[in-house]
Amino acid sequence: MKKITDLIKSGKTLVSDGAWGTFLQAKGLEPGECPELWNITRADDVLDIARRYIDAGADMIETNSFGGSVFKLKNYGLQDRVFEINKAAAAISRQAAGPDKFVLGSIGPTGKILMMGEVTVEALYDGFKEQAMALEAGGADAIMIETMTDLEEAILAIKAAKEHTRCEVFCTMTFDKTLTNEFRSMMGVSPTDMVMQIVDAGADLIGANCGNGTRDMVGIVKEIRQANGDIPVLIHSNAGMPLYKDGKTVFPESPEEMAQFTHELVEAGANIIGGCCGTTPAHIARIVEIVKK
Repeated sequence: MKKITDLIKSGKTLVSDGAWGTFLQAKGLEPGECPELWNITRADDVLDIARRYIDAGADMIETNSFGGSVFKLKNYGLQDRVFEINKAAAAISRQAAGPDKFVLGSIGPTGKILMMGEVTVEALYDGFKEQAMALEAGGADAIMIETMTDLEEAILAIKAAKEHTRCEVFCTMTFDKTLTNEFRSMMGVSPTDMVMQIVDAGADLIGANCGNGTRDMVGIVKEIRQANGDIPVLIHSNAGMPLYKDGKTVFPESPEEMAQFTHELVEAGANIIGGCCGTTPAHIARIVEIVKK
């Protein structure tokens, strides 16, 4: 099968999947429960999520491994099952994707802050290495390092994946809009800063996820493209900004409302469009319709 970046270079615009966390919650994931353990204990439910996105027309799906690092799994006493849990996550998505669609092995931030001395560079690197190798073993085509806010952590994850797997390595960061209408990560990183350092670290594709609805993602893509006109770009936006309603967090954008910005994202320079928090197979299906046209 061709690489994802090869398809992009041939001129194709691709569609990724949508939210996993909110989908797991809809299936009964309880507060304080480990989402990644479902790859072992409730594999059929995880497989159903992956299949729903494939059936919606997505060209690729992620894995239920966002919090699958040794640092996150330690909170549940599962630090000795990192390889098992991540390999299972990739195998489930591989089963749903079949031979013709791609699997992105999801790696999220560890929650540890290097500058505060909470973790060493070596420990972070080794943790990312173990997770990436397990995802490749389960059948991932690419490693999707996502929701990063700290450049140093992101770079360590990229290097660990590049040096210990044969997968393509993607990296997205999360930006918030400031009062002066600029975009910055929680650690003060701008999209321009990201481009310069993440590309140098060896990422095959970069982009942004979470933190914004689709409208603001257009501005992020434009800034990325001002800094680099060639690197493939992926966008996973939320279904609008979260609202607290009737005791629950909800994401207000309907599939039609979210998808209306697809043209603008593509024109700005996005190559892969999918969803993050609050997005559903219905959101992805509508994006697929527009991209195919």
